[in-house]
Amino acid sequence: MADLADVEDALLQVAAAAFYPAGTNGGSTIGAECRLYRGWPTPSGLNADLTGGVVNVTIFPSDAAGATLTALPIEYRREAVDSDFTVAVALGTATFSGSPRDTDCAGVLVDDASYVYRPTAGDTAASVAAHLAQLIQGDRVAYLAGASLTVPNSHRLIARVVSDQVSYREVRRQNRSFVFACWCPTPGLRDAAAQTIDVAMAQSPFLPLADGSSARVSYQNTAQYDQAQNALLYRRDLFYLVEYPTVVRVSEPSMLFADLRMGQVELQS
Repeated sequence: MADLADVEDALLQVAAAAFYPAGTNGGSTIGAECRLYRGWPTPSGLNADLTGGVVNVTIFPSDAAGATLTALPIEYRREAVDSDFTVAVALGTATFSGSPRDTDCAGVLVDDASYVYRPTAGDTAASVAAHLAQLIQGDRVAYLAGASLTVPNSHRLIARVVSDQVSYREVRRQNRSFVFACWCPTPGLRDAAAQTIDVAMAQSPFLPLADGSSARVSYQNTAQYDQAQNALLYRRDLFYLVEYPTVVRVSEPSMLFADLRMGQVELQS
């Protein structure tokens, strides 16, 4: 689930991309070195940066209280599974391919007996086939060749690979005001830094969060502080209201084999 730290990180990524579109090894778009981070600057560090012509941009929640909104009325939804681990069966031989993950599950159904293996870290298609072959060999003959296993004299051989499904549901929605504070050594750099952030945020009405959800961003206000006690400090704050969800995720295993038997009911008059 997303919290304040996730929202701050997402906002910071937008600002960092605006100041350093070519990465931090390239120059900033405002022509001065910029430090971007969460929280409040330390007085000694800030004074040293301002003296050296370095701009500080910080992000933090404002003092204004947030609000709890009604969660969207949705049921659990499933996320897409992108595993490339597969198996194919031909002429009584099951051949595995791709890269197994610990959220995958592989199984072989030989006649009426099922054999299942869940991969672990470091497993390959060949090692998965080897584990399944070893399980089968406890009951009958099975041959292994690389990532392929063969069960001779079997009447039915079915092999499958499935992946755990991740389902999610939004249980709460809230908004909170966040502040971009630009701490700058000159009025010109203050203006340039604030404009860079404002344009970037105006083009980012929705932010992807670390848990896979999205946050909606809207501009609120701007405040400017030219501190008389520090001739080198020129500051402007930009306030943005961020609406983001609290999401619950559940991992659901998938079924490999199912057997449905329908009995006959004799009706008598």
